[in-house]
Amino acid sequence: MTQPEMVPAPIASMDEIQQGWHDLKARVEQFEAERNALEKENKALRFLLEKVIEHRQKSHGELVLLLTSLVSRLPINDVGLLVSKLVEHNTHVSEICAALAKGKMDSELPQPLILKALDQVKRDLAAALKTTVEELIQLESPIEPEMLRSLVGQPDLFFSPAVVRAHRCFVKGQVPRERIIRDFGEEALVLFSDVTTNPKRNPRPKAEEIALVFKADFDAILASNPGLLPSKRDGLIALLRGIQRSKAATEQARAQRNSLNKLSFFIELLHYYHHQNTESPELVFAQRLPTLLEQLVVPGPNDSLDEKLILAAEGLLAFVLNQDYRIMLVNNIGKGGGSAKTLKYVLRLRADKVPDQNDIVPEFVRHLVPSPPQKPPAPQTLVPCLRLIKPEMQQVVVRAIMTSDRIGKADAEALGRAIGKELGLTGLEAMKAAESLPPEMERQIAWEHIKELMTKRSDPAVMATAIRDRLHAAYNADELKQSWIALTEADPILLIRVFCQLPYLPDGRTDPIARALMESYVSRLTHEKYAATYHKVMNSLKNMFKANPNSPTLSNFVELVRWVDAQAANKLGADIGMHVAA
Repeated sequence: MTQPEMVPAPIASMDEIQQGWHDLKARVEQFEAERNALEKENKALRFLLEKVIEHRQKSHGELVLLLTSLVSRLPINDVGLLVSKLVEHNTHVSEICAALAKGKMDSELPQPLILKALDQVKRDLAAALKTTVEELIQLESPIEPEMLRSLVGQPDLFFSPAVVRAHRCFVKGQVPRERIIRDFGEEALVLFSDVTTNPKRNPRPKAEEIALVFKADFDAILASNPGLLPSKRDGLIALLRGIQRSKAATEQARAQRNSLNKLSFFIELLHYYHHQNTESPELVFAQRLPTLLEQLVVPGPNDSLDEKLILAAEGLLAFVLNQDYRIMLVNNIGKGGGSAKTLKYVLRLRADKVPDQNDIVPEFVRHLVPSPPQKPPAPQTLVPCLRLIKPEMQQVVVRAIMTSDRIGKADAEALGRAIGKELGLTGLEAMKAAESLPPEMERQIAWEHIKELMTKRSDPAVMATAIRDRLHAAYNADELKQSWIALTEADPILLIRVFCQLPYLPDGRTDPIARALMESYVSRLTHEKYAATYHKVMNSLKNMFKANPNSPTLSNFVELVRWVDAQAANKLGADIGMHVAA
C-alpha cells in the first residue's frame, strides 16, 4: 500500500499577511479582554462561594448547639451519646465545608456546655482519685501501695482480677496467696491458713485465686522456728498488724474503709463516663454506687446519721451530672431499712429541687412514724434527723406529721408541735387555723386560685400541676366536677394544652390518678350536656389539623383520648377529618 502524497500548503504572500494582520490583532485583543473578564468573574464567584460556605458552617454549628441544649434537657438515658453524635456530625460538616473553601478549618468549633461539663467532671474525678489513693496509702492500708498508685494512670485496672481480689481480701481481713509467695516465698505459707480450698465446694482452685489468713498461733510458730524467714519477719509482722488495724473498730479503720469506698465510687463513675455507649446506667446508678454511698455514711444499720459524712456523700453526688441519675442513685439507698433508709429521704430533701415532694414527704413520715400497735416516736428521736434537712423542708415534714394517719389526730398534732418547738419552727398554728376552714370554703379558695391562673394564661404545665395537686389533696366526685368546670371556662386551646399536660408528673412519670381523671373528662366532653364545649374544642382541633396535620399537640390530645376511650378517639378523629384506622 502506497503512502498518500502530501501536497505542501501554498505559502502566503507578504501582501496577504499584511492584509490579515489587523484582523488577527483585533481577535487576540478581544480574547485577552474576555480572559480578564472571566478571571474577575471567577474571583467574584469564589468569594461568594467562600462566604456561603462560611455562613453555612457557622449556622450549622449554632444549630447543633441549640439541638444539644434541647437534647440535654430531655429525661432520657443516652443524652451523652446523642450529644456526642451531634458534635461528631458538626465536626464532619465543618471539615467538608473547609475542604470546599480553603482546605482547613480556621478555628476550633464551639463545644456544647454538656460536653464541657463532662470533660471538667472527668478531670475532677481524676484529681479526686489521685488524692484518695495517696490518702489510702498514708492511712497504712494493707493493700499494696504500688497497686493503688497504678490505678491513677489506669483506672480500669480496678476491675482486673488481681485488684478485685485484693479489694475483697481487704474487706475480709485476708491476703492473696500470690502476694505472700512473691514477697516472702513459699516458706511463709506455713504461717497461713487456706480459706479458698474446700474439699466439697472448691477442691482444686486456681493458684492465683487462693486467699489466705494468718494462723491464730502465728506468734507461737515464729517463736518456735527462729530460722524461719529471719530477714522477712518484720515485713510479715507489719502485714499482720496492718490487717488487724483495718479490721478493728477504730477511727483509722473507719477512715480506711471510707477512703476505699470513695476510691471505688470515683473509679466506677469515671469508667461509666468513658464507656457510656456500652455501660448500663441502671447497673451503675441503681446497684453499684448506692451501696458505696450507704457504706460511706451509715456504719451500722441502726447508727445515727453524721452530717459530716452526709456532706461527704453530697460531694460525691455532685460528680453525677445527670439529675435523673442522681435521683436514681439516692432512691436505691436503704433498701434494707434502718438508718440507711433515713439517709435516702434526708438526701432527697436536702437537694435544691424536690420534684416529687408530694410523694417523698409522706413516705418519709411513714418511715419515721411506725404504724400501730407500735408506739409513736418521741420528739427527741426525730429532731436530730429533721435537723439534717433544710428549714423549709422541716416545715413541710412537720406539717405532714401533724396530719399523719399513723397515730391519733390529737397525738399527731402534739407530736408536730413538740418537734416544731425543738426546731424553732413558726407558722404551725396558722396552718392549723387554715385547716379549720369549712371544706366548701377551702374548695372555693383553691379553685378560684386555679381559675386565676387560667385567666392570666399561665403555662399549661403550671396549671396542670395546680389541678393535680388539688385533686391529690382532695380526690372525690365534687373535686373532679369542679376541675372540669374550671377547664370549660378557659379558652378551648388552653383546655387542650392543659389536658395534654395533666397525666405527666414533673419527673416524667404518669400520675396514678391520671387514667380515672382523663376518663371523666372524655366522658363529659363527648356528652350532649357539654355539646357547646365539644363544638369549641372541635373547631380548635380542626384549625390545628389544617395548619399542621402532624401537630404534636393534636396528636398527643387524640392519643390521650384513645388511651381511655378508643371509640371516643375514633369519633374525634372522624369529626376532625383525620384518617381513622378500621
